[in-house]
Amino acid sequence: MPSFLARSRKDSSNKCHTILSLCSVLLDCVKTILFQLVCMHQDPNEVCTLHSVDVTPEPLTFFHVIYLGRRVARWEHKTRKLSKAFGSPRLACYTLGGAILLLNVLRSHCFTQAMLSQPRMQSLDNPAAYHVGLALLGVGGVFVLSSFLALGFTGTFLGDYFGILKEARVTMFPFSVLDNPMYWGSTAIYLGWAIVHASPTGLLLTALVALIYMVAIVYEEPFTAEIYQQKASQAYKRS
Repeated sequence: MPSFLARSRKDSSNKCHTILSLCSVLLDCVKTILFQLVCMHQDPNEVCTLHSVDVTPEPLTFFHVIYLGRRVARWEHKTRKLSKAFGSPRLACYTLGGAILLLNVLRSHCFTQAMLSQPRMQSLDNPAAYHVGLALLGVGGVFVLSSFLALGFTGTFLGDYFGILKEARVTMFPFSVLDNPMYWGSTAIYLGWAIVHASPTGLLLTALVALIYMVAIVYEEPFTAEIYQQKASQAYKRS
């Protein structure tokens, strides 16, 4: 293997380990804060422990959705082995997208169970906060749904890594209003869901979700821009 490729893989591996370490530290912080929240709601004479349903599966599952999905997509972009195995890039993209969807369902389930297993926050347990949560759910839903309609299935689920490119990067609504509306719409949905349930656990997990999305954007944006720049260069050469 050429030395520059070995260095590139090593650098990528180091970045991944750094992100995993960051997530591990954040999870420990979340557990510590939740431990204190539970102790505040328990009798002083009782042994203070977290409830039986742990909160770790949600952020870990979320991270796996983002990390593994893009690792597979980048591997496909370099090798095209998934496209060859499935007979076409579209079928390969649909398969990966379906797997990501299933993981999203598991992620949402773990998020909800983590909230329901922990105490409610009294300051959020009121009609005003409840309606704010509903508003966030609505706004987030609009951004997620409109993003999906603008991008389509392959555009939403990493189709550009499979060579399924649009004529140009999408700039219509909601991309005309907000960069990465799918990510921030999803974050708004999680935040709204946490507020509706008056859940401090949900708020902490939403903050972790937002942070991981930000990390994903930092690594994803330059790569996507490079793909479309290569396409533009090839089109210019042909013309």
